[in-house]
Amino acid sequence: MNTILIIEDERSLRLGLVHALKTAGYAVKSAERGEEGLKLAKTESFDAVVTDLRLPDTDGLDILKSLRNISPDTGVIIMTAFAEIKTAVEAMREGAYDYISKPFDPDELLMVIERFIKHRELESENIRLKETVRECRQFENIVGDSPAIKQIFEKIGVVAKTDSAVMIYGESGTGKELVANAIHNLSPRRDMAFIKINCAAIPDTLLESELFGHEKGAFTGAVQRRKGKFEAAHGGTIFMDEIGDMPLSLQTKLLRVLESRTFERLGGNESVTVDVRTIYATGKNLKDEMKAHRFREDLYYRLNVLPMTIPALRERKEDIPLLIKYFLNFFCKKIGKPDIVVTPVAMDMLLAYDYPGNVRELKHAIEMAVTFCKENVIEPHCLPPELREVIFQKNIKGAICESLPVTERVKAFEKELIARALEETGGRKKETAKKLGISRGTLWRKLKEHGFPVADADIDE
Repeated sequence: MNTILIIEDERSLRLGLVHALKTAGYAVKSAERGEEGLKLAKTESFDAVVTDLRLPDTDGLDILKSLRNISPDTGVIIMTAFAEIKTAVEAMREGAYDYISKPFDPDELLMVIERFIKHRELESENIRLKETVRECRQFENIVGDSPAIKQIFEKIGVVAKTDSAVMIYGESGTGKELVANAIHNLSPRRDMAFIKINCAAIPDTLLESELFGHEKGAFTGAVQRRKGKFEAAHGGTIFMDEIGDMPLSLQTKLLRVLESRTFERLGGNESVTVDVRTIYATGKNLKDEMKAHRFREDLYYRLNVLPMTIPALRERKEDIPLLIKYFLNFFCKKIGKPDIVVTPVAMDMLLAYDYPGNVRELKHAIEMAVTFCKENVIEPHCLPPELREVIFQKNIKGAICESLPVTERVKAFEKELIARALEETGGRKKETAKKLGISRGTLWRKLKEHGFPVADADIDE
């Protein structure tokens, strides 16, 4: 129930408004003087305050200003005489929701209050929607509901609020860059620059210039001054992927930048000061790199302040169905195909595979399947060959066959061989027979024996 406070010194008007508002379903309290009304506002929460502009002990504008401090979300409606409309307009500039001129019908006031309540509800809904959209953007493409991924979500929320260095560990394809994106989007620096650089993708001779910039004439081809990634990220965040591949010669300069927040451009003497939050990622074991003298120990401890490890997909297999659904929707929209169905056998393959390339490999598998499937159905032959090969070696149906007699197990294995050959040849019977090393007549008989859909004309293919 919405609560309303009436501040009005004229007794008959005050009692009449209280009665009208209570009849309309509002919880109403009233005060005769401004000071009394402000005391109520300090101790109780009101959705709206309806106050006279002129009161014996104070002015309606003073009440408005006090209410702005006491309860900013409370709507203030000013009651005023016609001659004071200019003052009422001034009150709206100060934050009043609306004003109403005396004399007025209580229904008029009810309409103004109802309009405010609806306005506030719309504002709340807009804020909620914006937060929902923001949350989706922050965790965009990080899909999962497993305990392992939920723990990552929690860590993202915690480290994003700090300004400390974050080190993200994980195998290739686990989504380290997506985690970095989410950390920046949740951080106080989210409205500033977010600069990314892959230390393994840039030659050692160019990496220093990319990071710290260069002066004109610093090297052949340096025809003008160029800012580096650190300068571009000033005030924001820089994400350095594959930090374990940074050459030792640059690790020393990076350490100095992190400690002093200053550096010189390549070929220059001018000291540049930057304010940058750093996030790093690597697929390497940096402790092993230190032992091999490929990574500085002092730099390691400077970077490894807030470590996070992204689990491999094989360690959170319960997330695979969600990821499959997500990527199916994504690629169907991208390619312009309607909803696609995955056959049970193809789904078994997708769920049983270990994905050494992690989420990236699953994404590419779904993209291939959506692209090549016919009649909007993904069958085993639509999936990448390495996935089908591994699954066949695991023999999905083998566990079922273990409890069968030997003769039944042989039949089951024979059926599996034929199914695999059909998948690899795209269902072409002549090529299937050749691949199995049997005649087309034998294949035709085996197809019927094992219940494969087959017509008499198939043998002539």
